[in-house]
Amino acid sequence: MATLSKISPCIWFDGQADDAAAFYTKVFDGQILRTLPYVGEGPMPTGTTMLVDFEIHGIQFTALNGGSQFTPDEAISFQILCEDQAEIDRYWDALVDGGEEQPCGWLKDRFCVSWQIFPESMYGFLTEGDPARIQRASAAVMSTFGKLDIAAIEAAADAE
Repeated sequence: MATLSKISPCIWFDGQADDAAAFYTKVFDGQILRTLPYVGEGPMPTGTTMLVDFEIHGIQFTALNGGSQFTPDEAISFQILCEDQAEIDRYWDALVDGGEEQPCGWLKDRFCVSWQIFPESMYGFLTEGDPARIQRASAAVMSTFGKLDIAAIEAAADAE
């Protein structure tokens, strides 16, 4: 039996916990740790999946089939810090499939879970050097609808 994390995110779904956990473990090369069924009272029939514990990049998540009372929204999002444009492209293309693009490198996946996909180098663009350069980089990020482009942010930062 897998060891439980002391603290881990739990994402509420309406009958999609199995599909979501399978999707996320495929995108992030993770693993399903355990699946627990409903056994009596609950918003779903006995025998259907209640919880799916899964792990991606060393972080344990729980997908809960809790019913239609709550839905994911942008108030909680998951950040993916990427090394380069290829990694941004890979995660973006996988997660936005069936979902929708959002401003500033955010997206909602097919399960309405929000993700922020951004380059590690963005911290440098937005915090180091000339204040005018930082302003230009920030404006480039804020004016982007959809996936961030490292080269475009860098070009904007370096523009005079």
